[in-house]
Amino acid sequence: MVFIRSSRFAEVRYEIRGPLSEEARVLEEAGRTVLRLNTGDPAAFGFRPPPAFLAEVLLRARHSNGYSDARGLLESRQAVAEWYRAQGVADVGAGDVVLGNGTSELIAMALQALLEPGDEVLVPSPDYPAWTANTSFASGRPVHYRCDESAGWLPDLDDLAARVTSRTRAVVLINPNNPTGAVYPGETVEGVLEIARRHGLMVLSDEVYDRILYDGAVHQRPAALGPDVVCLTFGSLSKSYRVAGFRAGWVVLSGHRSSARDYFEGLLALASLRVCANTLGQCAVEVALADPESRGTLNLALPGARLHQQREQAWKRLTAIPGVSCVKPMGAVYAFARLDPEVYKIHDDGRLALDLLRSKRVQIVQGTGFNWPAPDHFRMLTLPRVEVIDTAVNRIERFLADYVQ
Repeated sequence: MVFIRSSRFAEVRYEIRGPLSEEARVLEEAGRTVLRLNTGDPAAFGFRPPPAFLAEVLLRARHSNGYSDARGLLESRQAVAEWYRAQGVADVGAGDVVLGNGTSELIAMALQALLEPGDEVLVPSPDYPAWTANTSFASGRPVHYRCDESAGWLPDLDDLAARVTSRTRAVVLINPNNPTGAVYPGETVEGVLEIARRHGLMVLSDEVYDRILYDGAVHQRPAALGPDVVCLTFGSLSKSYRVAGFRAGWVVLSGHRSSARDYFEGLLALASLRVCANTLGQCAVEVALADPESRGTLNLALPGARLHQQREQAWKRLTAIPGVSCVKPMGAVYAFARLDPEVYKIHDDGRLALDLLRSKRVQIVQGTGFNWPAPDHFRMLTLPRVEVIDTAVNRIERFLADYVQ
């Protein structure tokens, strides 16, 4: 008997940790140093949690060795609900919150609870590929709407509206966006809400980077702007508190909840099947959100701070390469660079990324890995220190100068 993977994997791709990561591992095991600019883990680049926050979490570790309620610890869910009420999301309570092992687990659960085979989810292009992969894995159909690079990577609302069909169940917003770094103004978010309102769609709002904002950008929450629209808001501590390994995430149901009661019961059933999220991570949620200012949650994206300096350097260095452009990121920790097709005749950007890794020991992620249709973009992290960014971009520039495909 030969055992093969389920057919549900046929359309599932996650290039951020795909074959290139395996190639990088082989190189490292052979003694080669690789600049890994693919995965947004702050700890890998020397970022540490706020000391007061971490000390309080460690104090609670002695009491976190048992199971919690399937939804999560009550105190932590109350802290999440209070945080969102303070952000303008009215009338949410602990009962509307489910804690998870990071947002990745919750994205999968949310889509599994929602979709019948063939149901459609509107997903931005480019996207964070977990949304596309998990939609496919839940037997749904991801339908990609265009984000407009010439308009700062904002969603093209006309294109989004034109893709709604009778099978559409939800629309995904990733704001601040991964991979582009776009931060959506209120009128854009309102436009998406109006489409959801008109067609009876659920809004799935990925807000993992909501506290990493540059140059005065303001984050607009669909749950606050559209209190009548059923919205699931996803957040975590991974980036803002630099504790990606804690796997501390949450999802909040808001809006016209009576129309989503049966759905939410299905989501809770899935939460019960995994027993509970890890309780140490849940304790961290309460510590972080109950009193964020006193816990030392410094905004590292302010001018002069480390994230801001690194964003500036990455953008300046990339755009100084002939034939390379990049919309300046206004949030998150990535730069999504464009290779001018008139300068670089790239037919396979996955091959380009592999060749760069093998020849220059720099790991990026090809643009098509984010469900962008053309082989003319790549994403690199802005988490490394400035000198590492300089080294990486120097290697990319030398590689592109001689690259022929």
